[in-house]
Amino acid sequence: MRHLIAGSLAALALAGCALVEPARLDQPAIGVPADRTSVLMPGPVIENDAYPKIGQRPEAGRPIASRSAVVAPNGAAATAHPLATQTALDVLKAGGSAVDAAIAANAMLGLVEPTGNGIGGDLYAIVWDPKTQKLYGYNGSGRAPKDATLADAQAKADKYAGGKKLPSFGSITVTVPGAVDGWFALHGKFGKRPMADNLAPAVRYAREGAPIPEMIAWYWSRGESRFGPAFERGELEEFDNAKKLYFSPAPVAGSLFRNPDLANTLETIGKKGRNEFYKGVMAKNMAAYLGRIGAKLDYDDFNAHKGEWIEPVCIEYRQEVAVCELGPNTQGIAALQMLQMLERFDLKSMGFGSADALTAMIESKRLAFADRAMGYSDPAFSGLDPSIFVAPGYNAGRAEGIDTKRAAPSVAPGTQITEVILRDGDTTYLTVADKDGMMVSLIQSNYRGMGSGLVPDKLGFMFQDRGELFSLDPDHPNVYAPGKRPFQTIIPAFALKKDYPSCQVRATAPELACPYEPWLAFGLMGGAMQPQGHVQIITNLVDFGMGLQEAGDAARWEHDGGCEPTNRLGDPCDVGAGKVLLERGLTDATVELQSRGYAVECCEANYGGYQAIMRDFDNGTWIAATEMRKDGSADGY
Repeated sequence: MRHLIAGSLAALALAGCALVEPARLDQPAIGVPADRTSVLMPGPVIENDAYPKIGQRPEAGRPIASRSAVVAPNGAAATAHPLATQTALDVLKAGGSAVDAAIAANAMLGLVEPTGNGIGGDLYAIVWDPKTQKLYGYNGSGRAPKDATLADAQAKADKYAGGKKLPSFGSITVTVPGAVDGWFALHGKFGKRPMADNLAPAVRYAREGAPIPEMIAWYWSRGESRFGPAFERGELEEFDNAKKLYFSPAPVAGSLFRNPDLANTLETIGKKGRNEFYKGVMAKNMAAYLGRIGAKLDYDDFNAHKGEWIEPVCIEYRQEVAVCELGPNTQGIAALQMLQMLERFDLKSMGFGSADALTAMIESKRLAFADRAMGYSDPAFSGLDPSIFVAPGYNAGRAEGIDTKRAAPSVAPGTQITEVILRDGDTTYLTVADKDGMMVSLIQSNYRGMGSGLVPDKLGFMFQDRGELFSLDPDHPNVYAPGKRPFQTIIPAFALKKDYPSCQVRATAPELACPYEPWLAFGLMGGAMQPQGHVQIITNLVDFGMGLQEAGDAARWEHDGGCEPTNRLGDPCDVGAGKVLLERGLTDATVELQSRGYAVECCEANYGGYQAIMRDFDNGTWIAATEMRKDGSADGY
């Protein structure tokens, strides 16, 4: 089995068999924060300078994790802000589902982390439903205005961005915000509590004041320096609303941020429902603001918007886990392509952080991203079936050309489809699990620099600038077009695992012996780093035997270079082997990687903010982890 679609996975009945879990506690801790538990890690002590020494815990036996993972029997949450994590747990304790808790946490993040997300942005989610024993995917991304044309986009590009790409800010980048639609679609299928109750915590804190931590305050402080010059040169049509809401002044670390306009907006949505945002007075107000500044997006675009339920695409890795992503217009398939290529290499024997292991992963990234640049786009326009990128044997054939001793001078796409600006996205990821076994992997974003810079009158949020990721090439599948969804970088992820060895003693047929069970909801932020990071998390867990917290804290690499889905076909965007950014802890491989043809830089890898929840079937508990180097938090009860 090389290619699994979620529907076929769902057909495999789950058995209550034992699953070997990489992280274990002597006794499950109830309601214990992440920094106050002690995890006993199995396996030998690994002595390798590639692992960071931050927060080493001698009792764990391995100097990798910055802190212990959370273990909880009833539910868990991991988000980018402690208040959002607390909100999710409060919803779970009040009887809400994991979806209710994820929506509540996401609403809170839109308030406290507008640098990364908000209801002016898009949403994608993968949900494991224990009732139907199935994975569900939702594409909550918005479309370009129906009255906008490629000529309109090109005119803006010529005036403000040198003609080859869309500008970063202003109305030409605004697509219909899909997050609110995504909330209600998820809630309609999996919610238990009234939506007004889910949004109530964010409403309260928006009125009374929400705490802003250091990392978010730092990103926030950069906003005005971007939007101000864009407004002065005419790229951003209106800035007074954003300046008044977010930068008068920008909140500093430890301060409270109040947003009464957002409180009113969320309260109204909670009471009146989805259609208030897309068809009601709110939609008319947004359209009036956009019309006043000369934008193409109008009421008809809001009225017509609808996200869609889609099948996650899954592949088997090492005959042990099934990793699942959402297909284009996202970039999740790139992670699956990389993993299929890496099947050819014995990463475990090579060793974590070795030059050979890094080369195998970097080269697989370059090959997958060559396909990404050519064919990842809105399938409603391209007509491409995402399964062609993970078809049996396709990526194995691509991997045959990888030499772990040297970088290929150049790479080309391996599939006949058609013939750098993605590292700067701003996004939030969160994951929640509940006592019934539901698991939610959700990612939400405004894209670059808080979004477009445009804040509609008295609504308390900024419109996204996802339209920047269209191509201007009329022959490219990702070309700007009316009513089209742009290429997206944000990707939720999910993994299932076989429940051996104990299950094999009960089954009669091998194909029934060890069905896949829901195991891991995970993700991270960081533009083009996301599929690279997903691969590193899975290989850390599966190949290198790390625990959940270790897998996120271990030093990471990032490759930068090559063509993007925003380039014109035929542009000379291949920069040879490209540049590899290494975090501290991987720099021992610098000289070897340089000798293989890469440019190498230390310590600036775009590692994103990692959150994950793992299911432990042996103890009936959830294990949650988040990256300490960000403001995120994980907790359970």
